[in-house]
Amino acid sequence: MGAGPSGAATAYWLAEAGYDVVLLEKKHFPREKTCGDGLTPRSVRQLVDLGLGDALESHHRYDGLRALAFGKELLLPWPDHPDFPNHGYVVTRADLDALVAERAVKAGAELWQGAEALSPLSGAAAASGAAAGGALVADRDHGGQVEVRARYTVVADGSNSRFGRALGAGRDRQLPMGLAIRGYYTSPRHAEPWIESHLDIRQDGAVMPGYGWIFPVGDGRVNVGVGLLSTADRWRQINTTKLMDAFVQWAPDSWCLSAETALGAPTGGKLPMGLSVGPKVGPDYLLTGDASGAINPFNGEGIAYGYETGRLAAASIGEALCSGDPGLLAGYDKRLEETYGLYYRVASAFMKLMGRPELMRALVGTGMYSRSLMGWILRIMSNLLRPDEIGPAEAAYRALAALVQRND
Repeated sequence: MGAGPSGAATAYWLAEAGYDVVLLEKKHFPREKTCGDGLTPRSVRQLVDLGLGDALESHHRYDGLRALAFGKELLLPWPDHPDFPNHGYVVTRADLDALVAERAVKAGAELWQGAEALSPLSGAAAASGAAAGGALVADRDHGGQVEVRARYTVVADGSNSRFGRALGAGRDRQLPMGLAIRGYYTSPRHAEPWIESHLDIRQDGAVMPGYGWIFPVGDGRVNVGVGLLSTADRWRQINTTKLMDAFVQWAPDSWCLSAETALGAPTGGKLPMGLSVGPKVGPDYLLTGDASGAINPFNGEGIAYGYETGRLAAASIGEALCSGDPGLLAGYDKRLEETYGLYYRVASAFMKLMGRPELMRALVGTGMYSRSLMGWILRIMSNLLRPDEIGPAEAAYRALAALVQRND
């Protein structure tokens, strides 16, 4: 349940393979979601694979990142990679999620809007193939509740995932968590070919482990926000609304950000990272996307990993359905470990270190003097390391990975 990136992707890949799928969405499209709206090359690759490459062309395309910190500015194009494009798009979640859900429907999935999964139904998928699990669903449009029985249930209800908690899932509090808040503003720079990231956001003069962003949407608006990691000192006491207000006031005047250009109050939320939520596999269910804590700790990106984990979940469910063996759901854990395990452990360890202000200042301050160094950092943090050659970024990552593995 949940028709965001991971739920809709799972539904698409299973429906495309010929399986019966019901996709539950408690709201109606188009609907807003708190998000930066930036699609990285990893997201673009998944959307192209979903058959939405042409649809993306009507949205704002950008070439890379403009990084600013300590009075310096660097333009960093997306790095070349054999498996991913070297561009991204900015697409509001109101448009994007409706687009992908519609694609799942065209593949054969049944979409129920205004349908909220309230609680799991007891029972596990039987070897005989009986639909013993599923969810009790509230019909928000007509009132009442209905039982939706299913062989397998995909939990994709986002970072707060009440359904996941009802199944016993919990967050590993030793791993980083993000806090983010964003709003929309009108701006004369709404169609620039670069997304902008400020790497020296401050609280009471101290540089924080996080960043502020300004992402051109291309339709007269920009998406503006700040993201912060729980590795910051006294992060529970930090008021993200005040941090956002300070960032808006501090942003370059040319963006024309102010209370007068704001298009509504900002919204925010918590972001579980590093596959920090589990268990991700049960006897008849899987957790995907934000509900599994799949957000990249290096950069706070969640959309790409929603699509990717949804695709991995569909593969494991397909194997279980094809064989009639629910035990094959366990292959999902293996797929996650092979795809993200070491990378996310490196990212989590690195971001814990960045919670120390002096290290944060040293890394960012040094990097801003070297476009090459920042390019390597971008390649690592955006998970665009090349599999076919060893460059400086790949060598640096391997050194970090070796240290993490030594301490595992």
